[in-house]
Amino acid sequence: MLSIRALTRPGLEPVSFGLAAGECMAVRGASGSGKSLLLRAIADLDPNHGDVSLEGRSREAMSGPEWRRQVTYVPAESGWWTERIDGHFADWTVAEPLAVALGLPPSCRDWPVSRLSTGERQRLALARALVQRPRVLLLDEPTSALDHDSGKAAEALIARHLADGGAALWVTHDPAQSARVATRVLGVENGRIREDVA
Repeated sequence: MLSIRALTRPGLEPVSFGLAAGECMAVRGASGSGKSLLLRAIADLDPNHGDVSLEGRSREAMSGPEWRRQVTYVPAESGWWTERIDGHFADWTVAEPLAVALGLPPSCRDWPVSRLSTGERQRLALARALVQRPRVLLLDEPTSALDHDSGKAAEALIARHLADGGAALWVTHDPAQSARVATRVLGVENGRIREDVA
């Protein structure tokens, strides 16, 4: 599905790996080791070099917005550009079941962004990514601010994405979460990336 060949950018040594449909790969490493740089390079958000393709189609053959709709980066702290929640979703009727599955009430559509906790922002950012039906999720600590139940709900939604044939690259500091969600692990240390035993 996702093929990475000799991908590099400032702060990252060249890395090559593949990600199959239905597969989740965890990305582990100390803070500042380059985990977010890797995800941002794959999403083509920062200058980078290498061959990246999705289902045999080169990233260069797509526009930036088209690539990022299919290979979607979800940062730990997402941006918000309008005052109300529903302004961040093209069709709330599609987003509402996801929000409810993540423990938020349907009425949250009317909430101002300013009232959201960090955890609520993380859950809604995940819903915002999933409504696009991406092929690959690039998840940068998507549950770091969530309590146990909310974290499990987020994991369940991502598992559904995988069961539907999607894939995920998931940055996590939690070894237990890594063992639950992933079958493979990329270790990142000072910009060097290697595949570790899961």
